[in-house]
Amino acid sequence: MFTGSITALVTPFRDGNIDEEGLKRLIEFQIAGGTSGVVPCGTTGESATLSYEEHNRVIELTIEASAKRVPVIAGTGSNSTAETIALTKHAKKAGADAALLITPYYNKPTQSGLYEHYRKVAEAVDIPIILYNVPGRTSVNMLPETVARLSEIKNIIGIKEATGDLKQVSEVIELSRDGFIVLSGDDFTTLPLLSIGGHGVISVTSNIMPGEMSGMVRSYFAGDMKEARRLHFRLQALHRAMFMETNPIPVKTALAVMGMVGEEFRLPLTRMSEANRAKLITVLKAYGLGVRS
Repeated sequence: MFTGSITALVTPFRDGNIDEEGLKRLIEFQIAGGTSGVVPCGTTGESATLSYEEHNRVIELTIEASAKRVPVIAGTGSNSTAETIALTKHAKKAGADAALLITPYYNKPTQSGLYEHYRKVAEAVDIPIILYNVPGRTSVNMLPETVARLSEIKNIIGIKEATGDLKQVSEVIELSRDGFIVLSGDDFTTLPLLSIGGHGVISVTSNIMPGEMSGMVRSYFAGDMKEARRLHFRLQALHRAMFMETNPIPVKTALAVMGMVGEEFRLPLTRMSEANRAKLITVLKAYGLGVRS
């Protein structure tokens, strides 16, 4: 249920508010493109700048618009355990299929603190939980031994690993319980991660090319390595473009110039520089993405 290419959705804004119609349109585009699931309110969704009311509304709207056609994995993590529990309880009540919980950021907990944080949330909310390790954003790296301990908790079912470190991911797979789901958090490393026992990706690039990202993962699991490799290398230039500036600036800009959402961000994120925007448009045109700008 939580494998394949899963899209980390952007959050569209219009005049400073959530663009609900834009979000619905994006979800329909994802489902039509064959995505295996959607993640509202993750890093790509600018969750750090959403109010509690907006955060909850985006999750509710995603669940409504998806209408059980694909799983919804709600981003409900925070650097406060109590806040994480509250957001996760709401996601469960709203009907989310799972919750994605980033490691607490800024306060830099120890490995023991990370374990206790996730244990507390798992005990408080009976929903499938996917851990999210992205030390480049949080300044804390959840080590494979900690992940393995957490994998023994019944409703902690997997991890989004965004270290880009295949050695660490290998150890996570080696040490964790059988059946524990490991998803790439870096589009670039999806195919290598699959080759060592991973189960898919929570993707930024799939916002704009859901069919190709899904196709790469499906091809791998169908045993068509030639096609999986072809798509892996075909997508590399687009992956690079998605990280020319801080995520989600490039991907939201791409969706905007494709006519999918507005080109609007919440401070402290700002619009893409004109020089990088021009480079991005050149890449999009090379992929035939119907740029309207």
